[in-house]
Amino acid sequence: MPASLSATPLQPAQLRRECDPASLPFATTDDLQDFAEVLGQARAVEAIRFGVGIERDGYNLYAMGPEGIGRHTIVRRFLEQKAPKRGTPDDWCYVFDFAAPDKPRALRLPAGSAARFRQDMQRLVEDLRTGIPGAFETDEYRTRLQEIESEFERRHDEMIEAIGEKAKGQGIALVRTPAGFGFAPTHKDKVMSPEEFHALSEAKQKKVQDGIAALEQELANAIHEVPKMRREAQRKVRELNRQVIGTTVTGLIEEIKAAYVALPPVVAFLDGVNEDVLDHAEFFRHPKEGEARTLFGIPIPEPESESPLGRYQVNVIVEHAADGGAPIVYEDNPTHDNLVGRIEHQAQMGTLTTNFTLVKAGAFHRANGGYLILDALKVLTQPYAYEALKRAMRSREIRIESLGQMLSLVSTVGLKPEPIPFDQKVVLVGDRYIYYLLQAYDPEFPELFKVAADFEEDIERGPESDLAYARVVATIARREKLRALDRTAVARLLEHGARTAGDAGKLSVAMQDLTDLVRESDYFAEASGRKVMESADVDRALAAREERQSRIRERVREQMQKGTLLIDTDGERAGQVNGLSVVQLGEFAFGMPSRITARVRLGSGGVVDIEREAELGGPLHSKGVMILSGYLAGRYAIDRPLSLAATLVFEQNYGGVEGDSASCGELCALLSALAEAPLRQAIAITGSVNQHGDVQAIGGVNEKIEGFFDLCKARGLTGGQGVVIPAANARHLMLRREVVQAVDEGRFRVYAVTRVDEALEILSGLPAGERDALGHFPAASLNHRVEQRLAAFADRVRSFAAGPPGKKDWRRGRPK
Repeated sequence: MPASLSATPLQPAQLRRECDPASLPFATTDDLQDFAEVLGQARAVEAIRFGVGIERDGYNLYAMGPEGIGRHTIVRRFLEQKAPKRGTPDDWCYVFDFAAPDKPRALRLPAGSAARFRQDMQRLVEDLRTGIPGAFETDEYRTRLQEIESEFERRHDEMIEAIGEKAKGQGIALVRTPAGFGFAPTHKDKVMSPEEFHALSEAKQKKVQDGIAALEQELANAIHEVPKMRREAQRKVRELNRQVIGTTVTGLIEEIKAAYVALPPVVAFLDGVNEDVLDHAEFFRHPKEGEARTLFGIPIPEPESESPLGRYQVNVIVEHAADGGAPIVYEDNPTHDNLVGRIEHQAQMGTLTTNFTLVKAGAFHRANGGYLILDALKVLTQPYAYEALKRAMRSREIRIESLGQMLSLVSTVGLKPEPIPFDQKVVLVGDRYIYYLLQAYDPEFPELFKVAADFEEDIERGPESDLAYARVVATIARREKLRALDRTAVARLLEHGARTAGDAGKLSVAMQDLTDLVRESDYFAEASGRKVMESADVDRALAAREERQSRIRERVREQMQKGTLLIDTDGERAGQVNGLSVVQLGEFAFGMPSRITARVRLGSGGVVDIEREAELGGPLHSKGVMILSGYLAGRYAIDRPLSLAATLVFEQNYGGVEGDSASCGELCALLSALAEAPLRQAIAITGSVNQHGDVQAIGGVNEKIEGFFDLCKARGLTGGQGVVIPAANARHLMLRREVVQAVDEGRFRVYAVTRVDEALEILSGLPAGERDALGHFPAASLNHRVEQRLAAFADRVRSFAAGPPGKKDWRRGRPK
């Protein structure tokens, strides 16, 4: 390409796409209606609508896109539209299981009924506390109870008296002692003394001893019958209690059952309560004075849930208003317990105890019958949370278990609450990177999350989208109760949206950033005493935001100014060029020039990337350097070996280097070193290159240009300074007005190139040269000098290989 064409800089109009405020059909945003739709997210909106609408297993939703794009807000908006139509889910509660006390039973009740059922059971206990003690105070009950006790005592006494009479007939007395019963020989109805007993003959002593042994055995057998008689008496007491309180208890419970007759599980539970109350009527008797539990004489308060009557309580874990619609739950801290629920414990007398009333609901329970929204990254970083989510979604049930029991870290006996059916739509919100990692490495993920809503980061810029963007700004201002914006402020926001998108023909739809900028602009409008925001307020907000984050940038530029970091912005030097890179610090990015140098010599090692050898270069940067060898060999050494040893380095780089955006600059430095042609240091360059010499697009073009411009401005603009960029990046330019003005005044230049030859002509001022019909470069061209240098290297290598005249080849023993 001729040098005159390649050296033509871009015009000011090509460096920034201005938004003319006069083109906006409103005076202030008060003239605009709210934007009720979703800006630029047609694909994601359709995916959300489909994912929310389809009621089939596995059709859960993953909303992916960068932070600040409005994923949570948009998803929740659609869920709020769908939730009232889905219907209100049932309430859930846990109750005591009389057949399996360690396995609380789950009861399902219609929405709004669980709280009423809990109150009904509380009232039942209070009524039983009043009614049952009254039944036990009647004369009839006392008489019948006395009869049972008297019968037990009579049978006990008769059994002992019978043994005593039998012993008396054998001359042996039944003696009561503090330690129990005993036998002793008698003489004339008096117990013998030891001396009297030993005075008897041996035959009589043996006869007495044998009799006492037989009586003791008979007494032992009788005593063994006492517990049986006591149990029989207790059974009779329980039967009496059931008879006495049966009418009262059954009447009260039947009254409650009438309200829940359509719910068989509730009726079955109430039947169990009825039987348990009849079997344990003593729980309801008023404790006598002094019967309270004590420790070292100190009364111990007993929680209601720990009392025997606590088993009749109702633990409501999920309740809904009757017409509340489907729940929408966002769990901000998705730990394992916060998702599946937990079983709490309470300390009592130095031990940890628990019961069914300490079972607590998790997000799965609260979202059941509705929608659960989770942050993908938070779920994945919480231990066992993601596994718990998948387990619940696969098994379609919510099983509450502690991590200690699940991992066998706790050996104590715990509760095993009955699982609850899992019926909800799960929405994961996260980055694309996480989505594709899960798709690749988790075979269960595609089965559980079949719908992906991919959010756009920008939209095409045009009159319709500009107006829609303005309506979004108006909506934000009204929602946040901010001042209205005039058309100049909206135009400035549109330009900032294009700059954020990194493309003059697009607008960023990062709603969080836009909302923050409108808020900050309102602050400066208030500080200036304006009733309406203007473009000056937006400019001040942007300038203040940049100033808050630019400390590192200013320190780097200061080191360049002082000469600590060596960057030339004038003069010429062979094998040296100013490359451009972008430094990303959080949300703030800035461009920074870097000195790239190349050295060449005779050899066969190709191009050595010092950054890679020092393990400072990333794989993409290393790839870019390797491409240079392919370009050199393919263009200059097709019919001869590439006899070159070259080194490339980013000077004074003490951190990592990644990306191939410097490969065009590295190639220019390398060709300059080979041709021994100095390059202009007043011009910086950015762009990647392929093996054919085509200059390819790169990222961060605006920041790179502005970074070099700021350094040149600090040293003084001369009119000869500028930047070379890929032509493919020209449409991405949204430079600061200050840069555009400098270009318009001829104090700075921006060149767009498509081939590395064009960049070389701009940097060196020499024609690059194209091969003629015979395949030769023009004699005065830079490419001719490169080719001749490489040819000379190849000849030198051949001469070294041949050796001195007459020297024999040691491998073959003949002259070479």
